[in-house]
Amino acid sequence: MNFDAFSEGIEPGGLRNTKDIGILICYMMTYIAHPFTKDDIVSIVQSNGIANYFETTAAVSELIKCGNIRYTDNDGKMIEITDAGKLISQQLSSELSVSVRQKAVTAILKLARQRKIEQENPVVITHAPGGGYNVNIRITDGIRDLMSLTLFVPDRIAANTVKNNFYERPEKLYNIMLAAAVGEKNMVDIAVKELENGKQDQ
Repeated sequence: MNFDAFSEGIEPGGLRNTKDIGILICYMMTYIAHPFTKDDIVSIVQSNGIANYFETTAAVSELIKCGNIRYTDNDGKMIEITDAGKLISQQLSSELSVSVRQKAVTAILKLARQRKIEQENPVVITHAPGGGYNVNIRITDGIRDLMSLTLFVPDRIAANTVKNNFYERPEKLYNIMLAAAVGEKNMVDIAVKELENGKQDQ
């Protein structure tokens, strides 16, 4: 891993060789200690302007080849850090700038939270009889259903919008529906205000 990466899409202070990109990937995956897809890792690095897409992909492949990360199953989708990869992170991550490490860790923690929300609160989109789509939203506490709601929307774009908006604030939707169901106006007002404040903070 000794050739220069392309500079397109890389922000100032980003990584421009695959050795450093590989070290960063080991650092991220050691920090979070949770399997991710290869596409997740590449997307985090590229979308945050840390490194080029092609060289990040090459770095992941090289890490797999060298046994620093490995697939968790035969499907070849999820990858996890190995002891060898953890050693790379421990010995070499200090070579990377603090800002790059912080940006990568912030991004992967955000993604981990998003994946947890999606796992615990599934959204299923299906074709509705006669046209349109049904969007079924489930909110759970990780063990049992707290709420299940199905909405009809006219097209796939609207269905995906409902899904994406729900995943941004699932707990606030639950609070609003609960307050409305029990007929507590003060609870509704508080829940709506929290939702509006959440939008302003984004």
